Amino acid sequence: MAISRRIFTGGVAAGALTLSTHREARAQTPRFVFKCGSDVPLTHSINVRLKEAADRIRSDTAGQVDLQIFPNNQLGSDTDMLSQLRSGALEMLSLAGTILATLVPAASLNSVGFAFKDYPMVWKGMDGPVGTYIREQINKSGLVVMEKIWDNGFRQITTRPKPIMSAEDLRDVKMRVPVSPMLVSVFRSLGASPVSINFSELYSALQTRIVDGQENALALISTAKMYEVQKYCALTRHVWDGYWLLANRRIWGTLPSELSAIMTKHLDRSAMDQRRDSEAGDQTLQAELTKQGIAFNTPDMEPFREQLRVSGFYRDWRTKFGEAAWQRLEDVTGQLA
Repeated sequence: MAISRRIFTGGVAAGALTLSTHREARAQTPRFVFKCGSDVPLTHSINVRLKEAADRIRSDTAGQVDLQIFPNNQLGSDTDMLSQLRSGALEMLSLAGTILATLVPAASLNSVGFAFKDYPMVWKGMDGPVGTYIREQINKSGLVVMEKIWDNGFRQITTRPKPIMSAEDLRDVKMRVPVSPMLVSVFRSLGASPVSINFSELYSALQTRIVDGQENALALISTAKMYEVQKYCALTRHVWDGYWLLANRRIWGTLPSELSAIMTKHLDRSAMDQRRDSEAGDQTLQAELTKQGIAFNTPDMEPFREQLRVSGFYRDWRTKFGEAAWQRLEDVTGQLA
């Protein structure tokens, strides 16, 4: 029997619809699910841009890869999530270098006190010799690290009982710092009494006055609503810190190369977008935090640096990092010790 044009085209259309339906069905069940933990709130630019990357990855892989973002320590404290990542209980993690340094000491190289003066110097180092050295050391630890580091910003000091106008004002102040040998060392060398507390417990520690103050970038001070439990902010810019995007090496290795390439491309693109968000936001954030009752001041930085020199801070960390690592840092920052 002759096949009519109507029957033929209708059959093709039905076949195309069936094929499309099958593809959509396959896309609804991803082959690879990557949970990504984060310690910053949902509204932080890191999580906003991670969500955009996840959407693009899902689209470009036809639903084969589902990157799920878990913000605000939903999966545990920073140190808990790092342990989960290493064991394979967690596939990916966005983690500050200051925290990662508990596993990979070189990850705190960029957090040497008062090393970077501005953003151009930061990116010269982190997209250049400093970042390359740190990524090499992270890879040796058994983790996979994306090429582009995300911006956590320059860290500033907030306090409740009194403003910090000089290094002397930090003497004996109970300062919350992350579980980070570098930041403990910075504040101890400045005469403060540093207390290591995970970020998930920070607001409560400030509220109950277990500590007098803390230090973080303005974006995190804002999104975590620290203005509710702090009164003063000294724009010390004492440390620049970034967030590395990490993956469990064994699980990452199960991805076909074309899928891992798509993930890497979109995650690094979002890192660059987030950097621009973060840099542009500081002036706006300062104005917003002022409206929330935070009083800002800008101390002279040189007395802080001098205190670190006198205390032996730079000398000690140069020894700990080794000459090769320290030289890469000073090639960007100039002489520190």
